[in-house]
Amino acid sequence: MQNESQNIEYKESWRDEYLKWICGFANAQGGRIYIGVNDQKEVIGLSDAKRLLEDIPNKIVNYLGIVEDVNLLMEGDKEYIEIVVSPSNMPIAYKGTYHYRSGSTKQELKGLALQQFIMEKMGHSWDDIPVYGATLDDIDRNAIDYFLQCSIKAGRMDESEVNSSTEDVLRNLGLFTREGELKSAAILLFGKHVGQFFPSAVFKIGRFHTDESDLIIQDVIEGSLIQMASRVMEVLRTKYLLSPIHYEGLQRIEQLEIPDKALRELIYNAISHKAYTGPAIQMRIYDRSIELWNYGLLPKELTPAALLQKHSSYPRNHNIANVFYKAGFVESWGRGFKKIAEEFERASLPLPTIEENGGGVMAIIQRKTIDEVITERDGDGGVNVGDVGNGGGNVAVMKLSYRQQLILSFVAKHSDITAKQMAVMSGIPQRTIERELSILQKVDMICRVGAPRTGRWKLLKQIDFDSK
Repeated sequence: MQNESQNIEYKESWRDEYLKWICGFANAQGGRIYIGVNDQKEVIGLSDAKRLLEDIPNKIVNYLGIVEDVNLLMEGDKEYIEIVVSPSNMPIAYKGTYHYRSGSTKQELKGLALQQFIMEKMGHSWDDIPVYGATLDDIDRNAIDYFLQCSIKAGRMDESEVNSSTEDVLRNLGLFTREGELKSAAILLFGKHVGQFFPSAVFKIGRFHTDESDLIIQDVIEGSLIQMASRVMEVLRTKYLLSPIHYEGLQRIEQLEIPDKALRELIYNAISHKAYTGPAIQMRIYDRSIELWNYGLLPKELTPAALLQKHSSYPRNHNIANVFYKAGFVESWGRGFKKIAEEFERASLPLPTIEENGGGVMAIIQRKTIDEVITERDGDGGVNVGDVGNGGGNVAVMKLSYRQQLILSFVAKHSDITAKQMAVMSGIPQRTIERELSILQKVDMICRVGAPRTGRWKLLKQIDFDSK
């Protein structure tokens, strides 16, 4: 006999409470229960097997409303019973409670898990739920136009639809209920004030040193989901991630430290698969790693290891996934993580690791130090972490080292930044940062304004990153 598993359970004798196990199997992938067999898979037999052969099927019908095969088996002179449970297309309850087989344990479903389970069994997803009281006045036309532009550019909508009314766009996307109410997906994707309806529909970004107790800077990205990934990428590129500069002939190449397409795909996945009844999406950026977490476990058909392999698509939020597909953000074939793996392999970077953590899914990306990134990419043009601001004069980017350019970028974006914070964000030793700051002050690139502890940095000259 096989070991106990997700689909097999052994019981020495029958108890009516085992109807919960049958309920759990029916609500999951089905399974088999053997009565008269101990945990060591030894048949110990039943003295009342023939009576149970009549009682168990009747109790299954009376308490669960389903019909299952109950078989009498023999091993030597010992009789035991096999109950074969088929997966049900409808949710099955036992005395008003719902049970589910997960791994080798039975769970009683409650709250969000129960709501999600029942909706999936009925062929719906959470984002089908109507938002009562919401009207077309709550929809942002700019978000609709952004979607139309992306969709037409991706070739998934015809150019003639660019002037479609807001109502027509939402109706064609299936974002109204049969009763004419706006679905949750409509507000999440295109709402003017998404946070008023769904407070957790935000994307938090934080830069830490070595652990969560040492937060340096943070951003909270809010607004419509259709534009969220673009906003997140813009903030990451300008404030958090490195973009080493190098030249191919006369062409200036500025390449993000993490493959752009792969990072976008990870962000799209986090947004579209998040359970919006739980906490915000969180991206923690450390010296040597990036952790991207979204609330909501993987579908039962998938494991973290299977994500980077070929698999079917199992969207948590069907409507959001459909709109992302039509906008050209994602594919509908479950190839997202495969594409991510391909991009990381192409860039000769370690593949992200995926794990279930804290009720959600976390992708962990390994980072390299600024020196490693520059060396590997033969970068002789410095590092860009966003445009550097206003001031008199003009300095060619090639006259500055990449450390100096990076420091000027930090100063331009965060005038109150400290040498310690720059060191943590860049991976450059603090003493080196302080030495470079001193040099930049001596050549009148920057100056310190105000008191030593409460003052700010000021840029004195404009930096031209396009000069060579």
